[in-house]
Amino acid sequence: MKLDIDISDGFRDWLDKLAARCQHREPLMNKVAGIMLDAVDENFIQGGRPAWKPLQYRDGKPLMKTRRLHGSIEPFADNDQAVVGTNLVYARIHQQGGKTRPHIICPRNKKALRFNGRFASQVNHPGSDIPARPFLSLTEDDNDAIRQAVIDHLGGED
Repeated sequence: MKLDIDISDGFRDWLDKLAARCQHREPLMNKVAGIMLDAVDENFIQGGRPAWKPLQYRDGKPLMKTRRLHGSIEPFADNDQAVVGTNLVYARIHQQGGKTRPHIICPRNKKALRFNGRFASQVNHPGSDIPARPFLSLTEDDNDAIRQAVIDHLGGED
């Protein structure tokens, strides 16, 4: 049994455009990378979503003293992927948490260090426990925005 289906020229054109949008995804990936970058910015601004563990030894927002980590986040997109990330070595421990290695602290500009009224030429630091503060994360609203971007792209509304 053979079934012939007649497709209108308008529908055929729409299918051709849909196929082209499926093959040419770079505009979509650029939009998705932008959404992810906005989400990461919002994570820094709000101090995490959900909120990060507060600082123990000083006032202020976690990860915002110098803003170097926040400023290092860069988007990248091509036809097959959308990514945001950083090349800073210390970003991983802040994202995932962990313990730093024991190390020696030496003075940089003076002959000795001063702690609690005492002086020392060096201090053996036992390492620090760093809580996870996931700045590279998306909320459900962020995921919804990405889904909508895909729908818009496939529908030809970019």
